[in-house]
Order: sequence, then C-alpha cells, then structure tokens
Amino acid sequence: MNLVIVESPAKAKTINKYLGPDYKVLASYGHIRDLPSKDGSVLPDDDFAMQWEVDAKATKRLSEIAEEAKKADRVILATDPDREGEAISWHVLEVLNKKKALKDTSVERVTFNAITKSAVLEAMANPRQLDMELVEAYLARRALDYLVGFNLSPVLWRKLPGARSAGRVQSVALRIVVDREMEIERFKPQEYWSVEADLIADSPPFTTRLVKHEGKRVQRLDIVSEAMATAARYAIDSGDFTIKSVEKKPAKRSPSPPFTTSTLQQEAARKLGFTAQRTMQAAQKLYEGVDDTGGLITYMRTDGVYVTPEGIAQAREAIAERFGPAYVPAEPRYYKVKAKNAQEAHEAIRPTNMMRHPDSVHLDADLKRLYELIWKRMIASQMESARMDRTTIEIETPDGQTGLRATGQVVVFDGFIAAYEEGRDERQKGASDEDEDEGGRLPALKEGAKAQVQAIRTDQHFTEPPPRFSEATLVKKLEELGIGRPSTYASILTTLRDREYVRMDKNRFYPEDKGRLVTAFLEQFFGKWVEYDFTAALEDQLDEVSAGELDWKALLRSFWSDFHTATQAAGELRTTAILDHLNEALGAHIFPDKGDGRDPRLCPTCNEGQLSLKTSRYGAFIGCSRYPDCKYTRPVASPDGAEGGESGDRELGVDPVTGKTVQLKIGRFGPYVETEALEEGAKPRRSSLPKGWSPASLDLERALKLLSLPRVVGEHPEDGKPITAGLGRFGPFVAHDGTYANVSDIEEVFDVGLNRAVALLAEKRAGRAARGAAAAPLKELGAHPEDGAAVQVMAGRYGPYVKWNKVNATLPKGTEPDDMTLEVALPLLAAKAGTAPKKKAAAKKPAAKKAATTKAATPKKPAAKKPAAKKAPAKKKAEEA
Repeated sequence: MNLVIVESPAKAKTINKYLGPDYKVLASYGHIRDLPSKDGSVLPDDDFAMQWEVDAKATKRLSEIAEEAKKADRVILATDPDREGEAISWHVLEVLNKKKALKDTSVERVTFNAITKSAVLEAMANPRQLDMELVEAYLARRALDYLVGFNLSPVLWRKLPGARSAGRVQSVALRIVVDREMEIERFKPQEYWSVEADLIADSPPFTTRLVKHEGKRVQRLDIVSEAMATAARYAIDSGDFTIKSVEKKPAKRSPSPPFTTSTLQQEAARKLGFTAQRTMQAAQKLYEGVDDTGGLITYMRTDGVYVTPEGIAQAREAIAERFGPAYVPAEPRYYKVKAKNAQEAHEAIRPTNMMRHPDSVHLDADLKRLYELIWKRMIASQMESARMDRTTIEIETPDGQTGLRATGQVVVFDGFIAAYEEGRDERQKGASDEDEDEGGRLPALKEGAKAQVQAIRTDQHFTEPPPRFSEATLVKKLEELGIGRPSTYASILTTLRDREYVRMDKNRFYPEDKGRLVTAFLEQFFGKWVEYDFTAALEDQLDEVSAGELDWKALLRSFWSDFHTATQAAGELRTTAILDHLNEALGAHIFPDKGDGRDPRLCPTCNEGQLSLKTSRYGAFIGCSRYPDCKYTRPVASPDGAEGGESGDRELGVDPVTGKTVQLKIGRFGPYVETEALEEGAKPRRSSLPKGWSPASLDLERALKLLSLPRVVGEHPEDGKPITAGLGRFGPFVAHDGTYANVSDIEEVFDVGLNRAVALLAEKRAGRAARGAAAAPLKELGAHPEDGAAVQVMAGRYGPYVKWNKVNATLPKGTEPDDMTLEVALPLLAAKAGTAPKKKAAAKKPAAKKAATTKAATPKKPAAKKPAAKKAPAKKKAEEA
C-alpha cells in the first residue's frame, strides 16, 4: 500500500480518485507544528536550536497518519510545490520518525503544479528526495521572524505602550505607508495652467495644446500663472497658423504575461475590488477544485511567468476557436522573468484546461470572477499584438514663436485587447505629457494647410501629491523593493490592519498615529532593520540559502549579533530619552505650524508649559510639561485637526432633567462626555465617545444619550432578571446575568428591544456551549485506580495536559500526547493533586477538609503545612508557564 500525504482534505479527495485502490491519501490540514509563542522557542546560545510544538488540533490526524504509515510500503509526501509545502513535508516526516512509524518504509517527495490527473500521475512517476536546502531556507525565515518578533515587541511594549507588535517585514511595509503619508503632508501644490485651442483646416474641428510659446518649448508645468496663460491665449488668438507636419507612425502593444501571485493580487484589487487575502482564498479553492473535474487553475503561489508547452498549445487552440486565426501569432509567446526566489519560480497562474471557458463552469461569485480574470489574462498573453497608427500634427506660426500640437491614435487591429487589457494605477509623478495625452482619431490633414482658431481654453490646475497606496500599489511597491515574497503579501497587509497601525478609507491605506509612533521609534533606534535595502538584501540571502549557496546558521549568526546588541541598548534607554527623539521625529505631525507665528508646542491652557509626547498604559498622548500644575492633555493627533483639538473641552449645555452642566473633554485616553455628580461627594457621570463619533459634531442630545447608559432593556422572560444595554471597553453590548453579547452598532444600544436582546444573548450562550462541547479529549488513557474516573489527554491553551476530575497536569516537555499512557499519567496527577490543596488551605480554612480528602487519594504527599502553602502559588505558576 502507498500512503500519500497532502495538506488539504479537498486536495486529498481529488487525488485519491486519480490514484486508485493501491493508494491512500490523507491530509495534514496545513502545518502540523509551529514555534510556541513564548521565550525559548529559538535558542541563539544553543546554535539557534528550535523547539517545535505539535498543534493540538493536529494530534489526532498525526496519529491516524502514523498508523497508516506503519502499514504502508511507501510514504509519498505530496504537499505544495513551494517552500512552505516543503516545510510541511519535513514536519510530517520529523513527527513520523519520532513516532517510529517508518522503520524501513521508503519515503519519497513529489510535487505537481496542478491538481489534474495527468499532472498527478506524472509526479508520482518522478519522485525525488526532500529538498533540505528549501527546508533550511524556511527554518532560517521562521527563526528570523521569531527572533525579531519576540525580542523587538517586548521593547515596544515597555517603551511605547499601546504598540502591539513589530515584525521583520511587517514593520518595513508599515514604514512604506508612513513615508508616503509624510510625503503627502510635505507636498506643496504648484499652480499651473493648461492652454488648448480648437482648430479647423478644411476639416472638422480638432483639439490642440500649446507646446511652444515665445519660441520656447512649453512643458506641462511651465505656465504657472493666469498672466502667462493670458499672454499665451493672446499669442494664439493673434497667430496665423500653418500645419507644419503630419507624422503617422505604426505602433504595437504587446500583451502582459500571465499572472504571478503579486500581479494577480494587484489586478484583482484594481478590477474586482478584492483584498489580497480575499484573492488568495478564492485562488486556493480554484486550485484545489470544487467538483469532480479537479483543480481549475495551476498553483497560485509563484513568481514565475513560464507556461508549459501543453498550456500554450491549449491557449492557441482556444484563441483560434473563440477569436479566429488572425488572433493567433505565428509563433508562441514565451515569457521569462529573473526570479530571485528560485524555489518559487514555478509555472505562471493559468487555467489547467484552457478550453474550459468561464461561462462553462458553475462557481460561486468570487471564484467565477477570479477564474474569468485568470482565463482572460492567460488567453491574452498568447494573442497577437494590437496594432495602431499614432498621428502627431505640429502647427506653428510662420515666425516659429507659437506652436500647437495634436495627437491621436487609431487602433488598426485590436489583437489581445479583444480579450483583455491590463488595469492601470493612478498617474504617478513624472509621467510625461505623451503618457497623459494619447488622444483619439484625428481628421485627415495636409502639411502646409492653413489652420484657423475656433476656440481657446485656459484652465487653472494644481499639482497633486503622490497617491496613497491601495492594496494593488502597495503589493507592487513591496515587489519592486524585493521585500517579502508572493506568499506573504496577503498576511502582511492583514496584520497591519489587525494591529490598527493603518486603516482603509476608500480602498487606500492611511497610517494611524499608533503606526506613526512605531515607525518613528524603529527608525530612531532600529534604523538598520527597517531600511528597504537591508530587508531586500536579507531576502536575497534567504534565496542563497535555498540555492545551497549560504549556510542558514551562518545567516542567523550574522543577523543576531548586531540585532541583539541593538535590542539590549534600546531596552536600557530611559522612556524620557525615547520620547524626546519621537517629539523631534514627529514634530511636524503632532505639533503642526499654526501659521500665525505662535509656538506650536506652547500649552494652550497655561501658556507656559511645553507640549510633548507622554505615555500611559493605554498608549501615547500629548500633555503639558507643567503637570500636575497644568493638566492639559489631548490625543496624539486631534480628531478635529490642529485647531479643533487644542483642548477639545467645551460645554455642550445643561441636562434638562438634573439641571447639571454637560461637558465634552479630551483626556489622555481620548474624548469623553461628563456631567456633574447629582450629590455632593459622588463621582461625576462619564462616558467615552464610541468609535466613529467625532467630538466636533457632538451635541447635547447625543451626549445625554451616552450618559443614559447603561439602560434597562427589560426583564428576561426565563428568569425575570434585568437585561441591560451599554457601552463598554470592547464596544456596545447587551448583558444578562453575567453574559455579555456584542451589539453591531452603537446606535442599536439606544433602541434595542427585548426580543432582539434575548436573541443576541441566546446566540452568545449557544456559541459558548458549542465551544465547551468541542473540547473533546485528545486521548482516553483509562480509569483512575482510586475512583474509576476517566483519565484523559486534553488540548490546552499552553499545550496538552492530562486531566482527572478537577486535577490537571501539564505533560513533560517533549512528550507527545499520543505517547502518553495511564502509567505515566498517574504520577503526574498525584504530584499535581498534592500541590492543589496547599493553595486552597492557605486561602481559607474551610478548604482544609477538602485537602484531606485529596491527600487520601495521594498518600505519597505529606499533609499540607503553612510554610508549604506560601510556596504553592509560585510552583503552580511555574507549572502553568
């Protein structure tokens, strides 16, 4: 029997049909092991030894795989054909060896770029050994990411409260967004004028633009004032024009190559509005297949543009059938790319069967739209070039002082454009006039003909800053800089949003203040590690590892020596010194020029102190240097701009019920509303502003609604206890008898009815019950000899443990759940049970009786004593850690 191991159950199901009864295909469900999220998972002092932990969810699946491997004559590792796929195969092999499931079994590695019968059978006929160079490149990348994350993030938490994390590539991507925002803020708009004229020359009217004035060539930004535009208008109006030349040039436009991972993400963002994550999720399903026909596209993580001869032949056949022979070029098109990342330079993304037209497949909306995009791009890449005539007409006065130009383009043969045309990003700085003005069809004109001016237009314009990044343009930028790899872009962009370092507005990235602070901190104290060139060079070194040209441990040693020194130095810095650096780096943003000569850092409340960054457990804020004498605070960036957020404190009016004043205030944790206490000595009522509410637009009516929270919705029909609605730390909610259920919108809190609240709470409780029911044991070990209760291996937050009644004991380090037996578990439970009563006895006297009962079950432990009780909590904490 042959055992085939893949990652995906969908992939396993399809491949099983192709291989027949002599093969059994099982899925690992992706990665089975990872580095635990705690210190010590990578040990630089032990030559970067890595401590892997089997995912609790994978334990049962691995046991099944191991049992089948013991019976198999041959084990075939058939995970995805990239670095991650090679790593998954290596992890599976390591676990199987540890379980002694292989013995003399033959182990082979196969890869296929498409889940089709022919591709799978060909791969099975050409096995190879595991590529350890790819595995080492994966290990180096994981170690680097771990070392950066687990050494840099704690420095951020201590020195810059509110910061969530830092990452080797994530932080550089954030810097790109922040740098672009700073470029936009520094941008000074430049006035310029366009001058156009409509002419006739024994012909229909055609449009021209000014290209020469007073004998000098005019560029797009050269006319900088209305006076210059008026002078140019006068010169055109009084000029006697002749057509100096009519130049026609044939031109060709060639199609773009088929998709790579990054170009697919970019184009799906432009044309479909998909995020990178949404694109990759849909592509994964298309690759695995959605019915018995197998995979619909080739592997979707690639930076290669190569297409197999079979794929090209299919494309040419489909073109001839759909568009006609004229659209099929005489020779096939072959595309090449200088891919640094050789291990991912596989075939381009294309349909597995080019004759399978998008209209002939039945798919969900997202999958169908993405498949159609991939099909059209591949078809177009093998089609004939588009042919066009480009015409340029020069018109001048006899003295050559004033010149006009008309440009036009006529498509003679549409070629690939009949199937597909690539989307375009926003016009970038430095684009030429020709890029901007391609024009349309022009009338037939003759050289030497007289031209008469019919109309003149002068329009004022202002230059615009570079555009903010969209997902498509940020992915393109990362690719251009050589930062990250195709398979990582979606997770990088998702992490930036999840950490709230950036926000998306109209599909554009805006850096949040939290993101600016993190970037400024890293640039000041870890500048080398967020440089674009350094990060790109590190990617090149990882590629050298995968090519067998660099030892992965040598790469880690080189990186760690400097990085470790930098983290230690930053950790020893005083917070005040760090804030001084950040005040300087972010000064233009957090203390904007008021435009009237006033000191932007002068405290607006006391007019004596200087404003500066300060930190609290909730993050950074702006405060006065004269604190506590002056208690002025505001958020880092005022929600209302430089003027509106000076203090933000203002009276909103008087509560008509209590007669007390209601105020809006800006504190170090953000804006809030407050009203005076009803009784002397009582605390004033306060409420933070919910997300999305602007302090500038807040009025008395909305403030009173906030201060009315929490409100009673009604009595629960089951027990008569009250249901309340309110606004908490995690947003709006309804609550009943200790259960809190989130409400989707703050407005709903003010009018949510009893039926809706009961339904929300029922859903929350049902979800909690489902989670509790899902906590099935990983392994049943048998009955405990003391009371016959079950002893089980369970999956816990900090790793697997054995459970007996209410006693839980962590598995010894390095012990797999599948290896546990009742004989091994009993001493662990006995030792744990012996420590539990001590803690309870020390806490309160009534627990002593219970402690005696527990000791009877574990006679090896002496009776609890008071000195031991003091140490028990520390021991428990160590075991839990």
